[in-house]
Amino acid sequence: MIPEPSSSEEGIDRVSPTQRPVGRAVMRQRWADLLFLHWPVAPQTLQPLLPPGLTVDTFGGSAYVGLVPFTMTGVRPVWAPSVRWLSDFHETNVRTYVHVEGRNPGVWFFSLDAASAIAVRIARAAWKLPYHYARMSLTREEGDGPEPIIRYASERLWPGPLPASCSVRCTPSGVAAPAAAGTREHFLAERYILYADAGGRLFSGRVHHPPYPLQSAQVHDLDETLVAGAGIARPPGKPPLAHYASEVRVRVFPLRPVNINRKHLHAATT
Repeated sequence: MIPEPSSSEEGIDRVSPTQRPVGRAVMRQRWADLLFLHWPVAPQTLQPLLPPGLTVDTFGGSAYVGLVPFTMTGVRPVWAPSVRWLSDFHETNVRTYVHVEGRNPGVWFFSLDAASAIAVRIARAAWKLPYHYARMSLTREEGDGPEPIIRYASERLWPGPLPASCSVRCTPSGVAAPAAAGTREHFLAERYILYADAGGRLFSGRVHHPPYPLQSAQVHDLDETLVAGAGIARPPGKPPLAHYASEVRVRVFPLRPVNINRKHLHAATT
């Protein structure tokens, strides 16, 4: 049977994962113009979409599905220089938030669309993540205030499911500042552990960067089918929570197998 998502949010350490992990990073990246769009959803609708060993993480009793477009530059191994045609590309991911037996809260990606066919192939093979190749753009236009209107656009090319696309226009607003621990903004944005599944085996990877300089964002229009392509229904008529971050510089650490209580895992899959 499918396990019920844990209703207890207390006792999960959400601060330690933000600290730099031990060991050597294997990649460096810069993430910029990040738009975080989130909708609350019932935890029981997401739990069946997760691999055994992961439990939907919640805030205030709600799980969240996120749509996050951004751009990446300087993507490279730590031992190599960046190459513009390979190291710089746009990306959009669909995600939710999970934990393992009440610890190590992180991200589960339903899909990651990227505008680099080479990066997609490498990430699918080396990082065991569901990357898709897409035609993407990120443009700016003059707005009514001091901040520009930013437009993100994405159209998935391969592999399916198709069609899967996204078009969103937004304007950042307010003062940029790190989210305080214990807030919903911190729960949604400050995630430093990713999970991946390969042939029924669960892996986790760590990233490290300074806290996001979060701002509010006004969404002018949104047309997307990426969330539905992941098998998730957004709440009808409900606008997303919207936040923006200008940039962070990131170090990426290698994947590791996840040690799971085998008794718990057997109960979750029977």
